[in-house]
Amino acid sequence: MKRIITVAILFFSFASFAQIKVIETVPVEKLGKVNNNYIQKIGDEYTVYYTSIQNDDEGSSLRKFTFKNVNNDYASLYNIIMNGFTANPLYDIKLELPNNYIWLHYTGSVIPEKATVQFMVSSKEATAATSSVSEPFVKDQINKLFQK
Repeated sequence: MKRIITVAILFFSFASFAQIKVIETVPVEKLGKVNNNYIQKIGDEYTVYYTSIQNDDEGSSLRKFTFKNVNNDYASLYNIIMNGFTANPLYDIKLELPNNYIWLHYTGSVIPEKATVQFMVSSKEATAATSSVSEPFVKDQINKLFQK
C-alpha cells in the first residue's frame, strides 16, 4: 500500500510541475500583398510590412509599422490614404501611431491613375532615430494591399 501511495504522490508531483504547457494562439492572417509589401493581422493588431528604398547598414530592407484596430483604424488608414490621392493639390499627410510617425508622401502625375504615395516612417523612440521610405504605390496597389 505504501508503494501505491508513493507512486501516486510521485505521479501527481510530475503532473503538477510539467515543463510543457499549451498556450492559446491567435491565428495570423496575411492580408493583401503587393510585391514584397504586405499587411498581416494578428488578433486586433495590424502590421504593415513594406520594402524600404533607402540603403542602410541594417541588412534587411523590409520594414514595418504596427497599430491596433481600436476605432476601426484599419479602415480609417485606408480611407485617409485613398482620400489623399484625390486632394488638390496633393499634399503630405502626417499620422501618429503608438510607436511611429508616418508621413504619406504623394507625388502627382498628369494622369490621375499614376499618382503615387510613399510611407515615410520614423520611430518615436529617441534612442532609435531610424526612418525609412517605402517604394511608391499607385492607387490600385493600395487597393490590393488593403484587400479592397
